[in-house]
Amino acid sequence: MATGQPIKMYLTIFVATTCIYMVLYQYHVSRQPMPQVEFLKAPPPPPPPLYIITPTYKRAEQLAELTRLGYTLKHVPNLLWIVVDDANHTSPLVIETLNRIGVPYEYFLAPMPEIYKHTKKAKPRGVSNRNRGLDYIRANATDGVLYFADDDNTYDISIFDQMRYTKKVSMWPVGLVTKFGISTPIIRNGKIVGFYDGWIGGRKFPVDMAGFAVSVKFLHERPKAKMPYKPGYEEDGFLKSLQPLPLTEIELLASNCTEILTWHTQTKKNANATALNTNVHGGTNLVQLDKYLVRA
Repeated sequence: MATGQPIKMYLTIFVATTCIYMVLYQYHVSRQPMPQVEFLKAPPPPPPPLYIITPTYKRAEQLAELTRLGYTLKHVPNLLWIVVDDANHTSPLVIETLNRIGVPYEYFLAPMPEIYKHTKKAKPRGVSNRNRGLDYIRANATDGVLYFADDDNTYDISIFDQMRYTKKVSMWPVGLVTKFGISTPIIRNGKIVGFYDGWIGGRKFPVDMAGFAVSVKFLHERPKAKMPYKPGYEEDGFLKSLQPLPLTEIELLASNCTEILTWHTQTKKNANATALNTNVHGGTNLVQLDKYLVRA
């Protein structure tokens, strides 16, 4: 019995000490600041949509140029690529190329009217294509910005981020065009005072196709706006069809038209590839490769 008393005493001390430590710990915890609860933030809304209208036609360089442009557009969010082929039948090669690139797209046909195909004068290339793209936008879009992006041009992707906030019409310089090497509005004190282009030709808006964008809402306010079948005056005719459009309402991009972010590059023209001699090369990889050669 004598040995039991020290044990009870030690147990009592142990329990009491444990209780004291627990009380002190709870007090310490209660003095700590409450952790901040991080609430999940809603993702930012997507930027205004872009509708990129690209006319194309059957030629040796067609797939190469669509591929180059397509992989540029792939870096641009919230975009629909409207590819319009000057052809009477859809091209499996074009469709395969568009699918491989992976940019959201619509593919349409809009052949040049027969009346213009056989003229000995300059042909209004790309007009039926662009007007078909405008028809699609009018029927399917209510906001955003449209832009005519030819497949043989070169684009800095920053211009797409700038143009998507266009309220009516925006403009900027285009390089490698005409004898001046540039086509641009002339800016003085932040205002357009004229245009610098190697060929004015009596045009009110002597600009390159790659140098302007239009608000979809503004297009809807001009239901008759379209591109004319007039070689050399396509841009001017379309912009005039958007009137009233005073120069003071045109938005200036590319750092107030002091940077070149689009270029009117042109791929070297290539002749149609010689037909493959299947008697010699049948059963080789050349048979598969020949399927990718576009012959006009």
